Order: sequence, then C-alpha cells, then structure tokens
Amino acid sequence: MGSLGIQHFDAFLLACIALDLTPGLDTFYILTRSGREGRGVGVAAALGINAGCIVHTLAAVLGISAVLMTSALAFSVLKYAGAAYLVWIGLRMLLSPGGARKSAETRGRGLGAAFRQGMLTNVLNPKVALFFLAFLPQFVSMQATHPQLGLLVLGLSFIGTGTVWSMVLALLGGKIHHLLTTRPRVGQWMDRVCGTVLLGFGVKLALQRPA
Repeated sequence: MGSLGIQHFDAFLLACIALDLTPGLDTFYILTRSGREGRGVGVAAALGINAGCIVHTLAAVLGISAVLMTSALAFSVLKYAGAAYLVWIGLRMLLSPGGARKSAETRGRGLGAAFRQGMLTNVLNPKVALFFLAFLPQFVSMQATHPQLGLLVLGLSFIGTGTVWSMVLALLGGKIHHLLTTRPRVGQWMDRVCGTVLLGFGVKLALQRPA
C-alpha cells in the first residue's frame, strides 16, 4: 500500500472495531427498527446508515467535508437539518397510535423507509462528516503518490467493519421483535421510549458546536 500512503493499517482496523462497538445513534436506530419491524427492516436500516458513511467517505476524499470545518454557516445548516429530522422521527414514534400492526404491510413500507431514514440520519450529521475528515488522514501520508485513493480504501474498510457489526445488531433486534409481536403493549412502550431518545439525540445535535 506504499503508493496509497496507508500507514499502520492494523491499528486502523482495531480502532474501527473499537468505534463500531461504542454505542451511539446508529446502534440505537438499528436496534429500534429491527425490534419494532423485524430483522429485515433492521438490515435495511443498517445498510442505509453505511450508505451514509459512503457519502461521508467520498466527501472526505474530495475535500467537501473541509467546508464544514471552515464554514460556520454550512455546519449550522447541516446540523439543524439533521436535528430537525431526528426530532421529526421521534415525534412520529411518540404520536403513533401503536397497537397491532399488519406484518406484511409493515415490512413492505418499512424496508425503504428504514434505509432512507438510516442514510439521512447519518448524512445529515455534521459530526460524522468531521469525524471522517479528521480520522482517516491520520493513517495516510499526504506525500504518497495517490493519497486520495488511500483515504478511499480506509473509508471503505471502516464501512466494512461497521456493516458487519450493524448486521449483528439487526439480528439481535430481530430477537426482540418476536417478543413485541406477542406483547403489543410492550411494543407501544418501546415506541414511546425510542421516540423520546430520538428527540434527545435531535436536541443534542442541535446544541453541538464545531470543534
């Protein structure tokens, strides 16, 4: 990987795994969607989140993410858009009537919605964009022949480890789904709790400032 300038790739992979295992919004979102709507919807949510990471990787490679670091306006626009989206999802869960769901309809609507929502919650989070911009270059020498390709390889490697862990979370959430289908009242309470937490994530994002 000399021409790509990648350095300490083994340490990079260990850091990726450690970051994957750290609970956050992505972890919560995947478990919520798979718990409420089944393993398939959880997998769709996981794929959406990692599709968002592909966008952030390309943005870091092309230097677009640097705009967020230097422009307070760009950071604020993306931040408030992401916060508003999280609040909207949380309110929908809090205000949903709950009750019995038709599984076929839920799965049919849920796959596309879970993918889109997962991708948007990731893409609209400026902290994720700045993370990719700050984290990837630490393992690439900018004096290499093709440092941009090195950043791309590292970004895809990070997405690879994240996708594996996301699938594990979707499977775990699928186990919860079996419990919720037999106990509708538990599902209603889960909607309320998850909606409240998503609202909290939205407020937290709105209050964050660029480092």
